[in-house]
Amino acid sequence: MQRKSLAILVIVLILALLLLNYGFLGTPQIEESTDFYVGVDVAYADLPAIKSVIDEVSSYTNLFVIGSTGISYDEVKLDETCQYLYDKGLSFIIYTERPFQRQWFEDAKIRWNNRFLGFYFWDENGGRQLDSLLAFDEADNYTDAGNQFIYRLNRALDFMNYTGSTNHSLFTSDYSLYWFGYKAGYDVILAQFGWNYSRQLNVALDRGAATFQNKDWGVIITWTYNHPPYIESGKELYEDMILAYNNGAKYILVFDSNKNYTEGILEKEHFEALEQFWQYTQDNPRNNIQIEKRVAFVLPKGYGYGFRGPDDKIWGLWEDDALSLEISHHLGYFLEEYGSKLDIIYDDDIKYSEVYSKYIFWNGTIILDS
Repeated sequence: MQRKSLAILVIVLILALLLLNYGFLGTPQIEESTDFYVGVDVAYADLPAIKSVIDEVSSYTNLFVIGSTGISYDEVKLDETCQYLYDKGLSFIIYTERPFQRQWFEDAKIRWNNRFLGFYFWDENGGRQLDSLLAFDEADNYTDAGNQFIYRLNRALDFMNYTGSTNHSLFTSDYSLYWFGYKAGYDVILAQFGWNYSRQLNVALDRGAATFQNKDWGVIITWTYNHPPYIESGKELYEDMILAYNNGAKYILVFDSNKNYTEGILEKEHFEALEQFWQYTQDNPRNNIQIEKRVAFVLPKGYGYGFRGPDDKIWGLWEDDALSLEISHHLGYFLEEYGSKLDIIYDDDIKYSEVYSKYIFWNGTIILDS
């Protein structure tokens, strides 16, 4: 009897371990560590069309953003989409503008494990502050403006339960003020490649902010036009992905939606560019420029300038000033001199030792790593 009871106990334990390892629906949990992700952000809610895109890209991407609240707010459609992605071997991120139910989240962590990377919550917080005063509409000075932005955005993220409690990354995308977005609580900010903005300048701003704050960064290639075809050509898309990859981006995404969020905009040439880029990454394992070989340009504390041209605004409250023009000229020169080795950070109560090879301050001061 005792042997039989022991045997039954052993069988029960084995079954329990199998269930833990394989999760729901007999699907194995995947323990994997990836240092580079590339994929698409689909921001419309046509589920058959979404599945068609997934089928198309699953052999040459490893990441997918469920970018429509028409899917993410419909639990049945969301579960179906997540499972479809999981079965295709893709990791995924979910876009949302509101908190998720705790039980759904706990179940999702078990069901899809490491393939579920986290939430993409809001976007363009910095850019919208510059263009429409998203967070505040008055401040005493630049430092006060920076503190207000960080405080108010952090409070919003905390209220939504998306900071520090889920063990999953919190993503967003932006085209300005990356430093302050990271300080507010985001784990990953995707610099937007679009319009005619300088790619290398936005890389320097985003990568510098992420590096100094021990966060991850990436790129999302979005619209070039506000009318069809919306996005750049396949050739230009490929070149942008190569630039982001060679600069060390951990995440590279391509945005796929029209102005009304009803259908995709990617054509055959764009999918071919993605496939060609995937092959490039397989043939060219990258050797990122180590931080000790990079140079940091240091901006004044709280100087929330937009850097979209010499007449951009500061925090959306103040017009450009003499310092804006001077800094813009300096940055243009240093981007030419250092290229992909240049990062941009802020003089924000940080220690300047044994990180970058050189610090070039806005006021002309230079510190070399001893």
